[in-house]
Amino acid sequence: MRRFRYYAPNSLAEASRLLRELGETASLFAGGTDLLVEIREELRTCAHVIDIKKIPDLHELSFDEERGLRVGAQTTAREIEISPVVRTRYPNLASAVAALGSIQVRNRATLVGNICRASPSADTLPPLIADGAVLTIWSEDGERSLPIERFFVGPGRTVLARGEIVAGVTIPPPRPASARIYIKHGRRKAMELATVGVAVSVDRHAGACADVRIALGAVAPTPIRALRAEAALRGNRVTPRLIAEAAEIAMSEATPISNVRASAGYRREMVGVLTRRALEAVTGAPQ
Repeated sequence: MRRFRYYAPNSLAEASRLLRELGETASLFAGGTDLLVEIREELRTCAHVIDIKKIPDLHELSFDEERGLRVGAQTTAREIEISPVVRTRYPNLASAVAALGSIQVRNRATLVGNICRASPSADTLPPLIADGAVLTIWSEDGERSLPIERFFVGPGRTVLARGEIVAGVTIPPPRPASARIYIKHGRRKAMELATVGVAVSVDRHAGACADVRIALGAVAPTPIRALRAEAALRGNRVTPRLIAEAAEIAMSEATPISNVRASAGYRREMVGVLTRRALEAVTGAPQ
């Protein structure tokens, strides 16, 4: 492993200042499950590592009926996975973090770290997008909130400016007649990157789809929403025919590539299959 300078700031202000001064040669360290591997394998040039684990108020996992679920930057995937409130209120997120690496990895990896890694195939991103999650971004210039779907600009690339830190993520509370699901497809059941990931969150009213959000992972340069598929469903009574139509539309909105895990054509077909299955599950429509 190449040598690097290690910093352990005690505040967000100090961490932000270090990021701004050190520039592209610096990386934040929380769980380190990607960072340390990439440094060791010389996949990342990193002369400075800024450890944020000593910063107070970044370790949070709380829920209230008005604000929803709040997850701090130091909260691990395993803490989210075993949280009773997450399992009950956000089963899509619970299943997504459970699919994240091994249990050893999940005991170190953080949700915010997985977000900032900005991998198109990251398991946590589709359910967070489908649920309308909002990021809290902090810098010395102030704090701002940003919907997570506007955070990604390309594989491994985000809108973060120099000195900005994602301090946490907030997920709105589920409505009484809502349902949500995340389905991952890969070549094996564990320790696998998603070949395709589909998350659906729906609000139901009198047998109709009052609102719906569909998020797709691993089928575009960033995770995306299937906006036209959502529009086909929104406000309509859900039937098997409508679900099939929405799944076809979602397929057309995907722009996958071919790589060692799957061809573009296969990925596109699986978008249709998984979207149909997810919609059937959350709407209770007959199959």
